[in-house]
Amino acid sequence: MRMSNLVGRTTKEVAAEAEIPSYRLMLRAGMIRRVASGIYDYLPLGWRVMQRIQDIIRQEMDAIDGQEISMPIVQPADLWQQSKRWYEIGPELFRLKDRGGRDAVLAMTHEEAVTDIARGEVESYRQLPFMLYQIQTKERDEPRPRGGLMRGREFLMKDAYSFHRDHDDLRAYYPRVRQAYLNIFKRCGVDVVVVAADVGMMGGSEAHEFMVLSDSGEDTLAVCAHCGWAANVEVAAAKKPRVDRTGVAATPAAAAPKAPASPEAPESPKAPAAPAAPVAVATPEARTIEEIAAFLGQPTFQALKTLVYWADGKLAMACIRGDLEVNEIKLNRSLRALELRLATPEEVAAAGLSAGFMSPVGRPVPGLRVIADDSLRGATDLVAGANRPDHHYVGVDFDRDCAGAEVADIARVRDGDPCPACDQPFGVRRGIEAGHIFQLGTKYSVTMGATYLDADNAVKPIVMGCYGIGVGRLMACVIERSHDEHGIIWPASVSPYQLHLLSLGAAGDVIAAAEDLYQELCDAGWGVLYDDRDVSAGFKFNDADLLGVTVRLAVSRRTLDRGGVEVKLRRDNEARVEPRAELLPELNRLWVAELAKYR
Repeated sequence: MRMSNLVGRTTKEVAAEAEIPSYRLMLRAGMIRRVASGIYDYLPLGWRVMQRIQDIIRQEMDAIDGQEISMPIVQPADLWQQSKRWYEIGPELFRLKDRGGRDAVLAMTHEEAVTDIARGEVESYRQLPFMLYQIQTKERDEPRPRGGLMRGREFLMKDAYSFHRDHDDLRAYYPRVRQAYLNIFKRCGVDVVVVAADVGMMGGSEAHEFMVLSDSGEDTLAVCAHCGWAANVEVAAAKKPRVDRTGVAATPAAAAPKAPASPEAPESPKAPAAPAAPVAVATPEARTIEEIAAFLGQPTFQALKTLVYWADGKLAMACIRGDLEVNEIKLNRSLRALELRLATPEEVAAAGLSAGFMSPVGRPVPGLRVIADDSLRGATDLVAGANRPDHHYVGVDFDRDCAGAEVADIARVRDGDPCPACDQPFGVRRGIEAGHIFQLGTKYSVTMGATYLDADNAVKPIVMGCYGIGVGRLMACVIERSHDEHGIIWPASVSPYQLHLLSLGAAGDVIAAAEDLYQELCDAGWGVLYDDRDVSAGFKFNDADLLGVTVRLAVSRRTLDRGGVEVKLRRDNEARVEPRAELLPELNRLWVAELAKYR
């Protein structure tokens, strides 16, 4: 491809919204263009990279017996009503009506469509297991598209679905997909961390995400460097030792070691008995946990923090230890709401609660659902809102005074919390979700009637798995992991072209030599991007660095005088002049060695 004919101009300046490296570099390199918020054109260079990635994905899916299909983006609403997701998904689902007034959706995933295929094709257990996959456009009305291809409203996705007789068969197949995903990411030059994840709106019993560690990521991960345990903070659970007033972890009473008796040691004074009921004390203008702790001389972990949420038209209380924060994903796992947000001050007041001074003590709003973090179980001598302005309770015993509260893990983990697997402190990192796999189970087959006859002629629901990779997001991840201050550095496996040939100088013999080499390389089957433009050498070198093709070749007066061609790997600082007669064998050797790095 001659750059004089290439569609997609390079540029130095990009819009201020391009805040992360991959988005900024793709715009500058002329690989994508913004059509609207979260919607992009792929220009020739960008689409060639997408095709390379799709080729890798297809090879790995076929290797685990995947069968490629194509399903429609526009789907009738009745499929989504059968699965119940029509009612479970909020405004992020694009809904429309056809000219006959029939409801339809623009699919964000294809579980309904593929389950419809399975229920029409599968009759006997002898047909199971199998896996179907596609690489297809998806639509999702994201409220805040960001990061270019990281989170868009229209995106290209590889989604795959496996069908099994039972959960044991699914569990046996699941590691094959996991390994295929690891192969895909390695071949694309991307290191990933596999983390336990929330099943979310997809449903199912188990899910894992493939995360690329990056400061540009919008996901937060808990990663233990000691044992390798990792999880998305949406589901990560840390050990929560009880703490005493000094902030030191307290050993539970049942497990506390007994000190040996000493006749010389006087008997320790007994702690004063806890009050039989909480006592209200005046706390004027002390609303926040920190203000209350300072006013009463209590540590923050002795406070019972209370938040009120709006969950599908109803209010619900969330309670947690004062030094911890609520994880709303975990909270919603208990509430199971389509819409969950913090209640406004007006909504709190309308319920008869006093913002800054509320708690579940005494059940101030009969029937109000209360979800309490398990850090509060067994906690005593707490400070909690007294449900009237400028007052708090002291001496609160959670088990006694908050009876009826539902207890669950709703806490957000923190950097340095003890790992649930090895007790060592783990770290909290930012990451980009590059892939997601689910054990769906029978969520869709039961609601949509996808069944089979087993060996005893009994009707059984098909057990399903689901596996997704965002192709555009994966391209962005490659750039996030492989770039420098000059531009992109494409791994050989996904580079838009194998070679970037530069003709440097206006001399006729230089141009003729570059043209001859271009033709020879094309005839030999190489993918070549040929910069034949009438611009300066510096401009061409800068664009070569920006575009990031794996191998750069340069023909100039200097190289002709030395009887060769300059060869440089994009990732290297140094170039060398290769004798013209030995160029093609050397390029073959170099390319094979580069590809081997991603196997």
